[in-house]
Amino acid sequence: MNRRLLLAAPALLLAPRGARAAAWPDKPIRVVVPYAPGTNSDVQTRLATAHMAQTLGQAFVVENRAGAGGSVGAEAVAKARPDGYTLLTGSNGPLAINPALQPRLGYAVNDFAAIGMISRASHTISVRADAPWKTLAEFIAAAKADPGRISMGSSGTGSATHFTLEMLQGQTGVRLTHVPYRGSSVAVPDLVAGNVASVCCELTTVLPTLRGGLTRVLALAAETRSPLVPEVVTASEAGLPGFTGASWVGLVAPAGVPAEAMAALSRAFLAAMADATVQSRTREAGADPAPEVERTPAGFAAFIQREAARVREVAASSGMKLE
Repeated sequence: MNRRLLLAAPALLLAPRGARAAAWPDKPIRVVVPYAPGTNSDVQTRLATAHMAQTLGQAFVVENRAGAGGSVGAEAVAKARPDGYTLLTGSNGPLAINPALQPRLGYAVNDFAAIGMISRASHTISVRADAPWKTLAEFIAAAKADPGRISMGSSGTGSATHFTLEMLQGQTGVRLTHVPYRGSSVAVPDLVAGNVASVCCELTTVLPTLRGGLTRVLALAAETRSPLVPEVVTASEAGLPGFTGASWVGLVAPAGVPAEAMAALSRAFLAAMADATVQSRTREAGADPAPEVERTPAGFAAFIQREAARVREVAASSGMKLE
Protein backbone atom coordinates (compact mmCIF):
# COMPACT_ATOMS: atom_id res chain seq x y z
CA MET A 1 0.00 0.00 0.00
CA ASN A 2 2.77 2.44 0.97
CA ARG A 3 4.65 1.65 -2.26
CA ARG A 4 1.57 2.41 -4.36
CA LEU A 5 1.08 5.75 -2.57
CA LEU A 6 4.70 6.72 -3.17
CA LEU A 7 4.40 5.87 -6.84
CA ALA A 8 1.20 7.91 -7.11
CA ALA A 9 2.63 11.03 -5.42
CA PRO A 10 4.32 12.48 -8.54
CA ALA A 11 1.07 12.09 -10.47
CA LEU A 12 -0.82 14.01 -7.80
CA LEU A 13 1.70 16.84 -7.90
CA LEU A 14 1.30 17.03 -11.68
CA ALA A 15 -2.51 16.94 -11.58
CA PRO A 16 -4.28 19.81 -13.38
CA ARG A 17 -5.22 22.80 -11.23
CA GLY A 18 -8.91 22.15 -11.75
CA ALA A 19 -8.54 18.76 -10.09
CA ARG A 20 -7.40 20.33 -6.80
CA ALA A 21 -9.52 22.28 -4.30
CA ALA A 22 -9.80 25.86 -5.56
CA ALA A 23 -8.43 28.59 -3.31
CA TRP A 24 -11.02 30.98 -1.87
CA PRO A 25 -12.39 33.11 -3.50
CA ASP A 26 -12.83 31.67 -6.97
CA LYS A 27 -15.89 33.71 -8.01
CA PRO A 28 -17.40 37.19 -7.44
CA ILE A 29 -18.62 38.15 -3.96
CA ARG A 30 -22.10 39.65 -3.52
CA VAL A 31 -22.61 42.40 -0.95
CA VAL A 32 -26.17 43.26 0.03
CA VAL A 33 -26.66 46.89 1.06
CA PRO A 34 -30.01 47.02 2.89
CA TYR A 35 -30.63 50.63 1.86
CA ALA A 36 -31.18 52.59 -1.35
CA PRO A 37 -28.36 53.52 -3.76
CA GLY A 38 -26.57 56.75 -2.86
CA THR A 39 -27.06 56.39 0.90
CA ASN A 40 -24.14 56.54 3.31
CA SER A 41 -24.15 52.73 3.64
CA ASP A 42 -24.05 52.34 -0.13
CA VAL A 43 -21.25 54.87 -0.67
CA GLN A 44 -19.05 53.51 2.12
CA THR A 45 -19.55 49.91 1.01
CA ARG A 46 -18.49 50.67 -2.54
CA LEU A 47 -15.37 52.49 -1.35
CA ALA A 48 -14.24 49.59 0.83
CA THR A 49 -15.12 46.70 -1.48
CA ALA A 50 -13.47 48.30 -4.52
CA HIS A 51 -10.14 48.04 -2.70
CA MET A 52 -10.94 44.55 -1.36
CA ALA A 53 -11.62 43.37 -4.91
CA GLN A 54 -8.08 44.33 -5.89
CA THR A 55 -6.63 42.42 -2.94
CA LEU A 56 -8.67 39.26 -3.45
CA GLY A 57 -8.67 39.29 -7.25
CA GLN A 58 -12.44 38.93 -7.45
CA ALA A 59 -15.21 41.40 -8.16
CA PHE A 60 -17.56 42.58 -5.43
CA VAL A 61 -21.11 42.98 -6.73
CA VAL A 62 -23.18 45.44 -4.68
CA GLU A 63 -26.91 44.72 -4.48
CA ASN A 64 -29.28 47.26 -2.91
CA ARG A 65 -32.22 45.65 -1.10
CA ALA A 66 -33.95 48.37 0.91
CA GLY A 67 -36.92 47.95 3.20
CA ALA A 68 -38.04 47.70 6.84
CA GLY A 69 -35.14 49.70 8.22
CA GLY A 70 -32.59 47.35 6.70
CA SER A 71 -34.29 44.16 7.84
CA VAL A 72 -35.22 42.96 4.34
CA GLY A 73 -31.62 42.78 3.17
CA ALA A 74 -30.36 41.50 6.51
CA GLU A 75 -32.80 38.60 6.56
CA ALA A 76 -31.83 37.62 3.02
CA VAL A 77 -28.15 37.44 3.97
CA ALA A 78 -28.84 35.64 7.25
CA LYS A 79 -30.52 32.88 5.24
CA ALA A 80 -27.85 32.78 2.52
CA ARG A 81 -25.40 29.93 2.15
CA PRO A 82 -22.50 30.58 4.57
CA ASP A 83 -19.71 30.24 2.04
CA GLY A 84 -18.34 33.78 2.15
CA TYR A 85 -19.77 34.75 -1.23
CA THR A 86 -22.70 36.69 0.25
CA LEU A 87 -22.05 39.54 2.68
CA LEU A 88 -24.15 42.24 4.34
CA THR A 89 -23.45 45.90 4.90
CA GLY A 90 -24.22 45.94 8.60
CA SER A 91 -25.32 49.14 10.30
CA ASN A 92 -27.28 50.51 13.27
CA GLY A 93 -30.73 49.55 11.97
CA PRO A 94 -30.42 45.88 11.08
CA LEU A 95 -27.77 44.97 13.68
CA ALA A 96 -28.65 47.02 16.78
CA ILE A 97 -31.96 48.86 16.59
CA ASN A 98 -34.23 46.30 14.95
CA PRO A 99 -33.10 43.26 17.00
CA ALA A 100 -33.48 45.27 20.20
CA LEU A 101 -36.92 46.70 19.43
CA GLN A 102 -38.61 44.30 17.02
CA PRO A 103 -39.15 40.83 18.49
CA ARG A 104 -40.64 39.38 15.29
CA LEU A 105 -37.61 39.73 13.04
CA GLY A 106 -36.73 36.91 10.67
CA TYR A 107 -33.15 36.87 11.92
CA ALA A 108 -31.02 37.47 15.02
CA VAL A 109 -27.69 39.22 15.55
CA ASN A 110 -25.96 35.88 16.16
CA ASP A 111 -26.92 34.86 12.62
CA PHE A 112 -23.98 37.00 11.49
CA ALA A 113 -20.21 36.98 11.88
CA ALA A 114 -18.50 40.37 12.06
CA ILE A 115 -15.77 41.28 9.56
CA GLY A 116 -15.12 44.91 10.50
CA MET A 117 -16.44 48.47 10.72
CA ILE A 118 -15.86 50.78 7.77
CA SER A 119 -16.87 54.21 9.04
CA ARG A 120 -19.14 56.44 11.08
CA ALA A 121 -21.13 59.36 9.65
CA SER A 122 -22.56 61.96 12.01
CA HIS A 123 -26.25 62.80 11.74
CA THR A 124 -27.65 66.24 11.03
CA ILE A 125 -30.89 68.08 11.63
CA SER A 126 -31.43 69.66 8.21
CA VAL A 127 -34.04 71.94 6.63
CA ARG A 128 -34.49 73.75 3.33
CA ALA A 129 -32.32 76.82 2.83
CA ASP A 130 -35.43 79.03 2.84
CA ALA A 131 -36.96 77.47 5.97
CA PRO A 132 -38.13 79.93 8.64
CA TRP A 133 -35.87 78.38 11.30
CA LYS A 134 -32.31 79.69 11.30
CA THR A 135 -31.16 77.80 14.40
CA LEU A 136 -31.95 74.56 16.18
CA ALA A 137 -33.39 76.54 19.10
CA GLU A 138 -35.88 78.22 16.76
CA PHE A 139 -36.81 74.86 15.24
CA ILE A 140 -37.43 73.29 18.65
CA ALA A 141 -39.45 76.30 19.83
CA ALA A 142 -41.69 76.09 16.75
CA ALA A 143 -42.18 72.34 17.24
CA LYS A 144 -43.15 72.84 20.87
CA ALA A 145 -45.59 75.60 19.98
CA ASP A 146 -47.48 73.38 17.53
CA PRO A 147 -46.95 69.68 18.35
CA GLY A 148 -47.03 67.37 15.34
CA ARG A 149 -47.17 70.13 12.72
CA ILE A 150 -43.52 69.95 11.68
CA SER A 151 -42.58 66.82 9.76
CA MET A 152 -39.17 65.17 9.85
CA GLY A 153 -37.96 62.56 7.43
CA SER A 154 -35.60 59.71 8.20
CA SER A 155 -34.01 56.92 6.20
CA GLY A 156 -36.73 54.52 7.31
CA THR A 157 -38.52 53.07 10.30
CA GLY A 158 -35.93 51.46 12.54
CA SER A 159 -33.01 53.15 10.82
CA ALA A 160 -30.18 54.94 12.61
CA THR A 161 -31.59 58.34 11.67
CA HIS A 162 -35.03 57.34 13.01
CA PHE A 163 -33.32 56.44 16.28
CA THR A 164 -31.67 59.88 16.42
CA LEU A 165 -35.03 61.52 15.62
CA GLU A 166 -36.59 59.69 18.56
CA MET A 167 -33.71 60.76 20.80
CA LEU A 168 -34.32 64.37 19.72
CA GLN A 169 -37.99 64.10 20.70
CA GLY A 170 -37.11 62.42 23.99
CA GLN A 171 -34.47 64.95 24.97
CA THR A 172 -36.42 68.09 23.98
CA GLY A 173 -40.02 67.04 24.58
CA VAL A 174 -41.11 68.03 21.07
CA ARG A 175 -43.49 65.97 18.93
CA LEU A 176 -42.65 65.73 15.24
CA THR A 177 -44.47 63.88 12.48
CA HIS A 178 -42.10 61.15 11.40
CA VAL A 179 -41.91 60.51 7.64
CA PRO A 180 -39.93 57.34 6.91
CA TYR A 181 -38.21 57.05 3.52
CA ARG A 182 -36.40 54.25 1.75
CA GLY A 183 -33.05 55.82 2.54
CA SER A 184 -31.67 59.30 3.21
CA SER A 185 -30.86 59.72 -0.47
CA VAL A 186 -34.61 59.70 -1.09
CA ALA A 187 -35.47 61.92 1.87
CA VAL A 188 -33.11 64.79 1.01
CA PRO A 189 -34.53 65.40 -2.51
CA ASP A 190 -38.00 65.45 -0.96
CA LEU A 191 -36.74 68.04 1.53
CA VAL A 192 -35.41 70.18 -1.32
CA ALA A 193 -38.75 69.80 -3.14
CA GLY A 194 -40.61 71.01 -0.06
CA ASN A 195 -42.50 67.77 0.57
CA VAL A 196 -41.12 67.38 4.10
CA ALA A 197 -40.20 70.19 6.52
CA SER A 198 -36.99 68.72 7.92
CA VAL A 199 -34.80 65.65 7.70
CA CYS A 200 -32.57 63.78 10.10
CA CYS A 201 -29.86 62.36 7.87
CA GLU A 202 -26.15 61.73 7.61
CA LEU A 203 -23.81 64.58 6.75
CA THR A 204 -22.63 62.42 3.84
CA THR A 205 -26.08 62.58 2.24
CA VAL A 206 -26.97 66.23 2.77
CA LEU A 207 -23.50 67.59 2.00
CA PRO A 208 -24.03 68.15 -1.78
CA THR A 209 -27.26 70.13 -1.29
CA LEU A 210 -25.74 72.03 1.63
CA ARG A 211 -22.81 73.10 -0.54
CA GLY A 212 -25.23 73.90 -3.34
CA GLY A 213 -27.19 76.29 -1.15
CA LEU A 214 -30.38 74.21 -1.23
CA THR A 215 -30.42 73.04 2.38
CA ARG A 216 -29.32 74.29 5.80
CA VAL A 217 -27.92 72.14 8.60
CA LEU A 218 -29.23 73.42 11.93
CA ALA A 219 -26.91 71.19 13.94
CA LEU A 220 -24.47 68.31 13.65
CA ALA A 221 -25.12 65.50 16.13
CA ALA A 222 -21.45 65.08 16.99
CA GLU A 223 -19.03 65.98 19.76
CA THR A 224 -16.94 68.21 17.49
CA ARG A 225 -17.54 70.21 14.32
CA SER A 226 -16.73 68.66 10.97
CA PRO A 227 -13.71 70.04 9.07
CA LEU A 228 -15.81 69.69 5.91
CA VAL A 229 -18.37 72.22 7.20
CA PRO A 230 -16.69 74.05 10.09
CA GLU A 231 -19.42 76.67 10.08
CA VAL A 232 -22.06 74.12 11.18
CA VAL A 233 -22.50 74.04 14.95
CA THR A 234 -22.77 70.84 16.98
CA ALA A 235 -25.97 70.01 18.81
CA SER A 236 -24.22 70.73 22.12
CA GLU A 237 -23.28 74.20 20.90
CA ALA A 238 -26.88 74.66 19.74
CA GLY A 239 -28.26 73.96 23.20
CA LEU A 240 -28.54 70.17 23.41
CA PRO A 241 -25.58 69.03 25.52
CA GLY A 242 -24.37 65.51 24.83
CA PHE A 243 -26.72 64.96 21.89
CA THR A 244 -24.93 62.74 19.37
CA GLY A 245 -25.98 60.32 16.66
CA ALA A 246 -24.15 58.60 13.84
CA SER A 247 -24.64 55.93 11.21
CA TRP A 248 -21.93 53.33 11.47
CA VAL A 249 -21.27 50.97 8.59
CA GLY A 250 -19.42 47.67 8.45
CA LEU A 251 -19.34 44.27 6.81
CA VAL A 252 -20.70 41.03 8.22
CA ALA A 253 -21.15 37.53 6.82
CA PRO A 254 -23.65 34.79 7.59
CA ALA A 255 -22.55 32.81 10.65
CA GLY A 256 -20.72 29.62 9.80
CA VAL A 257 -18.50 30.87 6.95
CA PRO A 258 -15.33 28.70 6.76
CA ALA A 259 -12.35 30.07 8.66
CA GLU A 260 -10.26 30.32 5.49
CA ALA A 261 -12.79 32.61 3.84
CA MET A 262 -13.27 34.76 6.95
CA ALA A 263 -9.50 35.15 7.33
CA ALA A 264 -9.15 36.19 3.68
CA LEU A 265 -12.01 38.69 4.00
CA SER A 266 -10.52 40.18 7.17
CA ARG A 267 -7.07 40.57 5.59
CA ALA A 268 -8.53 42.29 2.52
CA PHE A 269 -10.77 44.46 4.69
CA LEU A 270 -7.92 45.62 6.94
CA ALA A 271 -5.81 46.43 3.89
CA ALA A 272 -8.64 48.55 2.49
CA MET A 273 -9.15 50.39 5.78
CA ALA A 274 -5.43 51.18 6.02
CA ASP A 275 -5.28 52.58 2.49
CA ALA A 276 -4.71 56.34 2.45
CA THR A 277 -6.92 56.86 -0.61
CA VAL A 278 -9.84 54.97 0.95
CA GLN A 279 -9.50 57.00 4.15
CA SER A 280 -9.31 60.27 2.21
CA ARG A 281 -12.36 59.48 0.11
CA THR A 282 -14.27 58.38 3.22
CA ARG A 283 -13.62 61.76 4.84
CA GLU A 284 -14.44 63.63 1.64
CA ALA A 285 -17.84 61.91 1.64
CA GLY A 286 -18.49 63.27 5.14
CA ALA A 287 -17.73 60.19 7.27
CA ASP A 288 -14.92 59.23 9.62
CA PRO A 289 -12.89 56.03 9.11
CA ALA A 290 -13.56 53.49 11.85
CA PRO A 291 -11.13 53.30 14.79
CA GLU A 292 -8.53 50.57 14.32
CA VAL A 293 -9.87 48.30 17.05
CA GLU A 294 -13.34 48.24 15.48
CA ARG A 295 -11.96 47.29 12.07
CA THR A 296 -11.23 43.80 13.44
CA PRO A 297 -13.86 41.04 13.68
CA ALA A 298 -13.67 40.88 17.49
CA GLY A 299 -13.70 44.66 17.90
CA PHE A 300 -16.66 45.15 15.58
CA ALA A 301 -18.63 42.32 17.22
CA ALA A 302 -18.11 43.89 20.66
CA PHE A 303 -19.15 47.30 19.34
CA ILE A 304 -22.41 45.89 17.93
CA GLN A 305 -23.26 44.40 21.32
CA ARG A 306 -22.61 47.74 23.05
CA GLU A 307 -24.76 49.58 20.51
CA ALA A 308 -27.66 47.16 21.02
CA ALA A 309 -27.46 47.77 24.77
CA ARG A 310 -27.44 51.55 24.20
CA VAL A 311 -30.53 51.28 21.99
CA ARG A 312 -32.41 49.44 24.73
CA GLU A 313 -31.38 52.03 27.33
CA VAL A 314 -32.38 55.04 25.21
CA ALA A 315 -35.62 53.35 24.14
CA ALA A 316 -36.56 52.75 27.75
CA SER A 317 -35.89 56.36 28.76
CA SER A 318 -37.44 58.00 25.68
CA GLY A 319 -40.39 55.65 25.15
CA MET A 320 -39.23 54.86 21.63
CA LYS A 321 -41.22 52.09 20.00
CA LEU A 322 -41.06 50.57 16.53
CA GLU A 323 -44.23 48.99 15.25
